[in-house]
Amino acid sequence: MTQDMPADRNPPLPGWRVLDLSRAIAGPYAGRVLSDLGADVVKLEGPRTDLANLFGAVADGSSGLYAQMNAGKRRIAVDLARPAGADLARALAGRADVLIENFRPGVLDRLGLGYQALAATNPGLVLLSISGFGSTGPGARRRALAPVIHAESGLLLRHARADGREPSDLPMALADTLAGLHGAIAVLAALHQRAATGTGQHIDLSMLAAMVSSDDHAHAALDGTNEPYPSRGSIWQAPGGPLLIAAPLKIAWALLARHGSITDPAPPGSSVPVKAQLRRQAIQDWMLAFDSRPALLVELDAAGLAWADLRDGADVFERGARAVRPPGASRDVVAMPYQFSAAAAGPRRSVPRRAEHNAEALADWLGLDADAIAELTASGALLPGSLRSPGRTPRRR
Repeated sequence: MTQDMPADRNPPLPGWRVLDLSRAIAGPYAGRVLSDLGADVVKLEGPRTDLANLFGAVADGSSGLYAQMNAGKRRIAVDLARPAGADLARALAGRADVLIENFRPGVLDRLGLGYQALAATNPGLVLLSISGFGSTGPGARRRALAPVIHAESGLLLRHARADGREPSDLPMALADTLAGLHGAIAVLAALHQRAATGTGQHIDLSMLAAMVSSDDHAHAALDGTNEPYPSRGSIWQAPGGPLLIAAPLKIAWALLARHGSITDPAPPGSSVPVKAQLRRQAIQDWMLAFDSRPALLVELDAAGLAWADLRDGADVFERGARAVRPPGASRDVVAMPYQFSAAAAGPRRSVPRRAEHNAEALADWLGLDADAIAELTASGALLPGSLRSPGRTPRRR
């Protein structure tokens, strides 16, 4: 389902200024959340393209992934490796409520953009730093993308053991999006606290910590248990094709038996493994005995079992997920899930082109006129819309 943004939208968080120095997914996703909620998010990019621009179909100069992470933001291009570029970023940070970054730990300090330096002139600033393993500890210097966190968190090995197969990575950057969501939540909390104290703070967010804190099986590591994942779905053969039931065998059996749909084939006194094997086969035979899939689904609903068809996702926007067409855009982007009763959330601008808002954003935030913009461009601190051959650029996570 695609919807257009209403002209009279009433965002819940108007007036906040967010300087987004991040790229790829985790940091930009946090910025997209804040932008959709009403913040003015200015994305600052360097000489190289954002990694997100390498994935997805390209339209209007941006890839599908870049559009999803950055719709609604304003976009400027600054070379932070040049002193004038770093000075410009410091000036913008001095006017920001929030700064989001995912440089490797220590890079911002070397640029003079660390929290202590920025807070000295803007004590209300909330700085969100996202890195793979946090800014301190043995993993602080490691390069960490989402697959690294998927592996280090224990998720991939647990999934492989549950399926009895070799480990493989997830087909989505789950660690990135979880870090982005937790980052946005932390920013909201810090801004709420700032309203009472008048001061901001530095949020040091580890992707690994975000991943583990979001894992409803992490308690097993603390308790030293290795129980099967309690809410893991199971795949069954059924009329019309495979079907998922969102329940482990013992719960599926209990619900079907209570409903009177099936008779226990296990002899009295059978061992647990024998009972499990016989009951699993009994459920499978029962499901395949139905003449049609709709008839089976009626019985599963009556028994209280949650089920799902296995789909490829092509029609997901016809089944409840939402897309949105930003103002002036020629393509849809995935919508955030927020639907307020007294507010409207979503991108207020199209997917920004590279350097599109150099003059506009710098005029709004810093009051720079056309002559100042031209001087910064001539110096190489402010970059044009087309990519140039990059020199040394700051290293990110």
